[in-house]
Formats: sequence, C-alpha cells, structure tokens
Amino acid sequence: MDKTFQRSLLAGAVLSLAAVGAQAQSAVQIYGSIDMGLGSTKAPGGRSVTGVDSGKMTTSFYGFSGAEDLGGGLSAQFKIEGFFRGDTGAQGRFNGDATFARTTSVGLTHKDLGAINFGRTSTQLFVSTLLFNAFGDSFGYSPSIRHYFSSGAGSVTGDTGWNDSLSYSSPSFGGLRFGTSMSTKENAVGGVGNGGNWSVGLSYSGGPLAASLVHQSARKDAATPLEDTKTTQLGASYDFGVAKAFLQYGEIKNTTTQNRTDITGLGVRVPLGAGAFIAQYSSMDLRVGADRNTVSLGYVHNLSRRTDVYAVVMRDKLDGLSSGGGYSIGMRHRF
Repeated sequence: MDKTFQRSLLAGAVLSLAAVGAQAQSAVQIYGSIDMGLGSTKAPGGRSVTGVDSGKMTTSFYGFSGAEDLGGGLSAQFKIEGFFRGDTGAQGRFNGDATFARTTSVGLTHKDLGAINFGRTSTQLFVSTLLFNAFGDSFGYSPSIRHYFSSGAGSVTGDTGWNDSLSYSSPSFGGLRFGTSMSTKENAVGGVGNGGNWSVGLSYSGGPLAASLVHQSARKDAATPLEDTKTTQLGASYDFGVAKAFLQYGEIKNTTTQNRTDITGLGVRVPLGAGAFIAQYSSMDLRVGADRNTVSLGYVHNLSRRTDVYAVVMRDKLDGLSSGGGYSIGMRHRF
C-alpha cells in the first residue's frame, strides 16, 4: 500500500475520532435567518428609494452556539453571531460593522443559579423593546425599535449590543426574572463617549400576562464625548386569545444636552388563519426638538414553522418635514 495513502488514511481516522469525541462532549448548532423584500422607503423630508432590501422585518444573521454539561446542573455555553445583507452578500448591518456584531459571548449557566456571560451581548433594553411591540426586532418597520435606537437626537446612546460586557440573568421564580449587565470603559469608539454602561431589569411572564421594567445608563460609544443617556422603560403585553395587546412607555434623559424624550407605544397582533395582522404605533416627544409619530400595519402569513411571507406599510412623520414611510413585500426563512 502506498505510504502517502497510508498517512492519509491514518490522518482521516484521527480526525474522525476527534470529531466523535468532541460531539460526545458538546454539540454545535448552526442557525440564523434571512429576510428579503421588495419595497420603497422614504425618510421624512427625503426622497423615495425603491429596490430589494435585506433585513427590513428581521435583520438577517447567522450564528453558532454550543453548550457542554459540566455536571451538577452546571453548563458552559458560547454564542458567535454575525449580521449580513442578503441583497448584496455584504457582511454586517452596514459598512464597517463588526463581523460578529450580534453576539460573541462565553459563559456559565446553572439550573438553580442562573447564567453569567462575558463578551458582546444584547442589551436588556433592546430585548425588552422587541418583546413588547407587535413588530418585534424590526429596524425597518417597528416604530418602537426605530424610536429608541435609530432616530438620532432623542434616541439612546450606543448600540443594541454592548462590547466588553458582563451580564447576569436569574432563573425563573414563579415567572419572575432579574437581570443586570455592565460594559467596561475599554475600547471606546474613536476615544469618545468612553464612559462605562450598566443596566438592571425585572421581568414577569405567567399565563397571558408578561411585563418588564428596565433601566440603563449608557455613555460608551457615544457620538460625542461624554454623552450620557439614562433610559427607563416599562413594557407589558396581554394575550386575550383573539388578539394580543402591547404597551410600552419609556423616558430617555440626555444629561449632556439636558434634553428628555418620552416614547409611548401601542400595538396589537391578531391571529388570522395561518398568519396574523400586526399593527404598532409609537410617539416620540422631545422636550427640545421635533416630535415624531410612526405607525406600521402589516400581515404575516406562515408557509411553515420556519418560513413566512409578509406585506407591510409604514407612515413616519417628523414635525416640520414632509411625511416619510415605506412599504415592503417580503419573505423570511429561519434555518
């Protein structure tokens, strides 16, 4: 038998054994979502842009995760998740976005003590915002997500995920959970906004009722030096069976500009056959600056547990400018 072939056979056997051993200890999951749509978008005071878009209903992403049982109810876990733009194949939500900007974390979880994670993790405010509005985490069409995170003046400081973070989430105590997180001052973008971040949150989920109360202080990765926003948000939902109602109220205080923003959101999700009608309204009232009112209406039809199609329209009004808005007809597939 040829020696080269023998070596290849031996190497293959070693790699196979290593893979089997690794699989016996832990399993790695590959998952994600791709969202593509055809539609038009117009910013208030701007011009309409029509085309194919990626991630208007759910930002397209891919991820890897795994866990290892350490015994005694303790497990090690990790997540590595990145965004992408399906219409161009580009990495990230925008040019310059980090490769794994969604989540990169490692940590420990215990069935009775909760979970602690290190790395880049989603903020408690972002999770609360997406849970208590009818459009979830849609940056394209959720009025709540847009007002809290992407409306410029009056929105919160920083991103929906924090770098250099440490987070803790408790187990459920009769439906009640507690969480806290912090982000250290290191590696602030451009050397500005280099203060640390911290947040605390309390949530409840039991039967048809769910609610949360979150407070965060964010200075890191701000647009200007030492910009500091303190945000408090109350969210709630109630499932009546024939419809699920959503309510949000939040206050953002910018201690740099001494401005304050009040954000109020109301939403509903009504099951219709294999899909659902969804509607969300949000008002953004600034003490100093132009107020904003946004409303979105849509229908989501499930083709399967992993695939759906949708149609959405939005009106976005900023005081002093012509109305903006948009529409999309699209498809999402989760893998």
